[in-house]
Amino acid sequence: MKIEFTIDSINDLLRLRKFIEEKNPIAAKRIARELLNGVKKLKAFPKIGLPVLRAQDPENIRDLFIGHYTVRYLITNKVIYILRIWHGKEIEKDL
Repeated sequence: MKIEFTIDSINDLLRLRKFIEEKNPIAAKRIARELLNGVKKLKAFPKIGLPVLRAQDPENIRDLFIGHYTVRYLITNKVIYILRIWHGKEIEKDL
């Protein structure tokens, strides 16, 4: 299965990295690496995340928790789309 990042999720990653990098550049690289490594696990285990019960398709829209971060993704037949990424202290991102 292939993994694709949406524009929103790419912008989320860039925003998070910039915010962390201002305070701790080493931590920013580490967290970015942890997030990307966590996302890679979805290839082998696409349903590892928790269903988003309020979503239109909760079986296929899921949240993967990586440290203090949430990765929301959509499972389709051939592709897993990374929809949004946010820190636990932020407001949950829209579907």
